[in-house]
Formats: sequence, structure tokens, C-alpha cells
Amino acid sequence: MYFGESLRFSLQALNANKVRSFLTALGLVIGNASVILVVTISITSREYVLDQIRGVGSNLISAQFSAGTDTATQVDADFIKLADVEAVRQQFGSRIIAATGVMTNFGRMLINGKEQDVRVIGSDDQYPLVRNMRLLSGHFMDQRDVEQRQHVVMLTEKLAQKLFGSTTAAVGQVIKLYGLQFTVIGTFKERTGTMGISEIADETVLMPITVIKLFMPVERVDPMYAQARYAADVRPLTAAIKQILESRHRPGAKYDVFNLSGFLDAAEKIALVLTLVLVTVSAITLIISGIGIMNIMLVTVTERTREIGLRMAVGAPRKAVLQQFLTEAVVLSVAGGLIGILIGISIPLSVRFLTDQVRVSISPWSIVVAFGVSLVVGVVFGMLPANRAARLNPTEALRYE
Repeated sequence: MYFGESLRFSLQALNANKVRSFLTALGLVIGNASVILVVTISITSREYVLDQIRGVGSNLISAQFSAGTDTATQVDADFIKLADVEAVRQQFGSRIIAATGVMTNFGRMLINGKEQDVRVIGSDDQYPLVRNMRLLSGHFMDQRDVEQRQHVVMLTEKLAQKLFGSTTAAVGQVIKLYGLQFTVIGTFKERTGTMGISEIADETVLMPITVIKLFMPVERVDPMYAQARYAADVRPLTAAIKQILESRHRPGAKYDVFNLSGFLDAAEKIALVLTLVLVTVSAITLIISGIGIMNIMLVTVTERTREIGLRMAVGAPRKAVLQQFLTEAVVLSVAGGLIGILIGISIPLSVRFLTDQVRVSISPWSIVVAFGVSLVVGVVFGMLPANRAARLNPTEALRYE
């Protein structure tokens, strides 16, 4: 018997029991669709988490004062200063993209006819680059604004909307802080939300650090940021910055210097574990589907015992019988697998039409693996029923009722 004949007979046999064939293949449909969906969800969620961390700054290094000596005067001297920021720039100029410092204070502003406290932070022209800020309107502060202590500010998106109705309307307006007038030169937002763990709140005013320094009782940069040029240099640079800070201050002063590489590593490990768990569950589904195919094929062999005996009686070799039933099992599993693959691909593709906020990635390897598993399931779990059919005694098979 040629393969073409085996395939034709298999399709005829499966077509004769459409409902049973469909229900048998349904397990593989669900299994293969789940494999592709699981891998797609895992890759998409991992990339989303990693993009969020990278949005904050995957090569970002942060430093802040931790603990110092006993007296207040000595502690004030141990705080990170603007001179320390400049020393980091000079020392690691070729290894960093930028370095900046932040001073945080609070001020009272007239908002909707009422005076309210708002967060005021001071930094320089390198701050937007290091913190990966997104400009909404106007322009960022430049070096001249910082050096000449210009009375200019930038507003966060929500504060600009509350004060002036929109971000574009805020540009050019004048606000009053610390008894002085400041011109709004732009509005901004964090490219990736940090859920309140950064120095930027929903309602924040950004001004030159040389200006806010005049309204601070003590010069204290908290935190200092540096953006490493290369990802591989983040950890060595973290240790080097900590060392230079400690060397520039009194013995006993301690500084917390950390980076986000640990978060990236943790996110990748969590995503990997999640993928393995979900793929294992999908694999179990495929194995159960294979067992279902084997059971149905065993029932089919029993039902068609007389047919098998008749074929053997007219000269069909055992190999042809084995090939016949093995082909049926493979056709059943591959058909279910292909339908499952189409469903597994169509669902993520449909998500792309609904939203562009999340980038959905379909792994070609998941499709290849799903199809390969379907083929293997058909061969492995179809071998026992096919072998049983091939070993039937023709005489006894003909007498089977």
C-alpha cells in the first residue's frame, strides 16, 4: 500500500465518524493553542516588564547619603554635594553618558484659588537625559539656565493641566514660588511611571539646582544619578562611584549606591520560571490529548476487526495495516495541531488591532515546537493501536462479531 492510499483511506475513516474525530483532535487544538499563547504571553510580559525598567534607566546608577557621624555639623558635611557630582563627571567622563544631582524641597503655590504645597526639585541640564524624561511642550533647561541661575521652571503634566488647563498653555506662563516669579519654559513627564518611588510626584516643579540651592538650609544632593555608557560597566561603575564618594568625605560616612541591573536579572528569571511552568502545563495537556488519541484508535481497531481480517485475507501485508492506522493517528493529531496553531496565532494578532500600548511578539519557535509535538504525539500514541491492528490473526478477525 502506498502512502497516498493510506492517507485516502484514513481520511475516509475519519470522515465516517466526524464528531468522534473532532472531539479526539480537540485536545490537541487546545494544547497547541495554549503552547503558542503561553510562550507569547510569557515573551510579551517579559518584554513589557523589561521595557518598563529600561524606561527608568537600565544603566542608571543612583547614590544617596546613608549614615554619617554623630553631630549635625559633621552630618551636613557628609551629604553629597554639587562638587561630588562634578567629580564623578570628571573622573568617569568616558564611562558615563551623563551625571546629575537632585535637590528636593517644598513650596506653596496658588492652585485653583487656594495655596497648596507642591514638591519642588532642582537639577541641571543633564537631568532629563539621565532620567529619560519625556518632553511634552516647550523645552528643557539648558546649561545657561543653570549657570546664570535663571528664574525658569518646568511643570509635570498633571500640575500644568491643573494650573493652566493643558501642557501647551502652560508654556510662557508665570508662577510664584518662594516669593519670586518664575517663567514656565516647558512641561514633562517620566517616560515610565515609577509609582511614586522617585523624586518626581504628580505635581512637581523642576527648576535649576543653582536656584533651589538658595532656598535650602543645607546643600544636600539626594539622590545623585549617573548613566553608564555600557551595560557591562554598570556594576563596576557602581562600586567606583561609591568609592569616590567615601574618599571625598569623612571616614565613617556611608552611601547607598545601587543600580537597576538586579531588577532586570530578577525580571528575566521570573519570566523564565513562569514560562517553564506554563509550558509544562501545556505539555501535560498535549500528553493527555495523545492518550485520548491512543484510546480512540484502540476502540477503532476493535470496531474494525472484521475489516482488518478481510484486508489481510485478500493479501494485505501487516505493514500495510500498521501504516493505515498509524496514518490515521498522525492525520488526527496534525489536523488538531494545525487548527490549534492557527487559533494560537490569531488571538495575539487580534490583540494588536485592539491596542498599541503593548507589543505582542509571536515566537516562530513556539509554532515549530507545537507542530513538531503534534507530529510526535500522533506517531508515538498511534503506534500501539496500529501495531495491535497489524498483529491480528486474519482467521480470528474474520470471525469477530
